[in-house]
Amino acid sequence: MADFDLLIIGAGSGNTILTEEFDHWRVAIVERDRFGGTCLNRGCIPSKMLVVPANRVIDSEESAPLGIGFAPPEIDWPAMRDRVFGRIDPIASKGEEYRRGLPKVTVLRGDALMLDARRVRVTSASGSVEEVTSDRIVLAAGASPRIPGIDGLASTPFHTSDSIMRIEAVPEHLIILGGGFIAAELGHVFAALGSKVSIVHRGGRLLRHLDVDISTRFTQQFSKRAFLHLDTEVRRVEHDGNGFTLTLDCEHPDRAPASETLTGDALLVTTGRVPNGSHLGVSAAGVHLDPGGYVITDDTLFTGVPGIWALGDIRNPLQLKHLANQEARVVSHNLLHPDSPISVDQRVVPHAVFSHPEIGAVGARQVDLDARGHPYRVGHCDYGSVAYGWALEDTSGFAKVLVCADEGVILGAHVIGHQAATLVQQVTQAMQFGIPARSLAREQIWCHPALPEVIENALLNALE
Repeated sequence: MADFDLLIIGAGSGNTILTEEFDHWRVAIVERDRFGGTCLNRGCIPSKMLVVPANRVIDSEESAPLGIGFAPPEIDWPAMRDRVFGRIDPIASKGEEYRRGLPKVTVLRGDALMLDARRVRVTSASGSVEEVTSDRIVLAAGASPRIPGIDGLASTPFHTSDSIMRIEAVPEHLIILGGGFIAAELGHVFAALGSKVSIVHRGGRLLRHLDVDISTRFTQQFSKRAFLHLDTEVRRVEHDGNGFTLTLDCEHPDRAPASETLTGDALLVTTGRVPNGSHLGVSAAGVHLDPGGYVITDDTLFTGVPGIWALGDIRNPLQLKHLANQEARVVSHNLLHPDSPISVDQRVVPHAVFSHPEIGAVGARQVDLDARGHPYRVGHCDYGSVAYGWALEDTSGFAKVLVCADEGVILGAHVIGHQAATLVQQVTQAMQFGIPARSLAREQIWCHPALPEVIENALLNALE
């Protein structure tokens, strides 16, 4: 039985814990898939590398108001796919190769199962079993796609975000279950590349986790590019040589609910992601999970069990790579300095949806402030009301800010449109460092005619 000073379960952000200060530690890293975790291999990075060419296609399609016409694009899916994974796969392989080459690091391939607070069993894909012990353990095993218990689904060759980006050809008709950010991003990609895209969602709006005004506008805009089956449940999924057939229970505002069928040649399931804590059997170590299955920690990322920390999607319901990276830095410090631990500061967290239109957001939604009874003012500015948005011929984008009515601090910002994720970052900075709305709007010079003026004018609208 091998014994280590530190055992890291998961080689995504967990792999970044190790700095040169750990060079004298005996370290083991357990990973069942590619090094780099979800973000590098099947999440943020490959999806954005596909969003970029999709955006180019949409730009060409929407260029007529600018006096430019393009011939229909030629889509070379194998070239797009191979560009993505021809760069990503070597990075993952070299990351593992580098760790294996370090004298005091051991890489263990397989599924980890905690036996108690110090012992972990690792079962390889071939079935071989190794049991190891460690003085310290970091749980960084991420999350996995949630597969709903729909009749017939499990026996079909459906895709998740783990597999869809490596397919051999663009589907003729891609059906997507779910209406969250994965559906919005990958639906955008495949619609732009020529697929008919149908989204089946049990809610009445896409991206329901966002501010209502943003999700409503996004749903309106995305309905121009995809067939939306909203307020719809999937009763059964079938598959044969001709593809998929879904039996749907649909709510209709003007008539009684009805059963319908939907057929397509590919099915993508995007109904959320489940943290892997229970898969690791963390309860055997005394680690507790919340009702959503997330590992419970304090703000130093300590689980309450001596020697065990957690970071990333296994503990954080927001499941954002930038938070996992921050958490890895905190865990790294606290492993090295247990007598002077530091805490995560996640009061102000920006997030984005890289679809078309793009979305960026930070802070409270209007519904959150209403629920808390917090007094606020709403500021709004359409893209078309500023010079650059006018030049873009943008008639749908807007920025919305929420400002405390009493203190003037910014409580939230929500942007939909061109470069929304970039625009919201300056508001994030102001919120993090306590810059009031009036100071942000009035005490700096805003570049004209640049798109950030949409934020300036939304702030002024809230103040005035």
